[in-house]
Amino acid sequence: MSNPIIVIENLSKCYANSNEMSLDNISLKMDSGEKIGILGPNGAGKTTLISIICGIMSSSSGKVKYYIQDNEVTYKSIRNRIGFVPQNLALYNELTAFQNFEYFGALYRLSKKQIMIQYELLFPMLGLTNVADRKVKTFSDGMKRRLNLLIGIIHNPDVLLLDEPTVGVDIQSRNAIISFLNKINGKGTTIIYTSHHMGEAEQLCNKIAILDYGNLIAFGKTKDLLLQNNVSDLMLLLMKLTGEGFRDNV
Repeated sequence: MSNPIIVIENLSKCYANSNEMSLDNISLKMDSGEKIGILGPNGAGKTTLISIICGIMSSSSGKVKYYIQDNEVTYKSIRNRIGFVPQNLALYNELTAFQNFEYFGALYRLSKKQIMIQYELLFPMLGLTNVADRKVKTFSDGMKRRLNLLIGIIHNPDVLLLDEPTVGVDIQSRNAIISFLNKINGKGTTIIYTSHHMGEAEQLCNKIAILDYGNLIAFGKTKDLLLQNNVSDLMLLLMKLTGEGFRDNV
């Protein structure tokens, strides 16, 4: 029996000075331990949805419900159990990798001992131990993405939300990040993730939500959605459901 961790009910968002809905009456249930991909073209509403779930922005209507062991709780009570890895890097370039890690750990009110324990556990897993004392401004894009991810999970969140965590990185960093996400999911962390890399999403996610123009047009297990739509992979599924028109100007 599945246990809900986040339930979204009739969620809508319309930005100020806009006549179009960024999200239009979205409802879906995310269960504990799942790996959920939120996919769609540019302007579909992916980042808006992630931002509302994280509490970064408010909705225009509807609600997001949070659960701990089947009991509904307030966002305030679960806030420190949610991790967020934004598409825009949240790093200080003039600080070293470890100083960034230490700073964000302090924001989560971790003790120096707890921060060191996490450092010794996490940095080797993404190949950053030997560059821990280097300033972030000297890092490659892949190294910055890996550090950005480690900061997002420094506090051992129950839920980790990631917005395009592998954008602009090489294949080695991408594979390392996906492998890492699978490992922490195997230990119980729920993954909610957006990406334009369909092969990556298919490799990682066991459930997919597809948004288009703010509407939820498909949601279910990845294998079931492919079978129902008679396609062999997620790229073909997305093209079939959202069309082949350009979205760069959205």
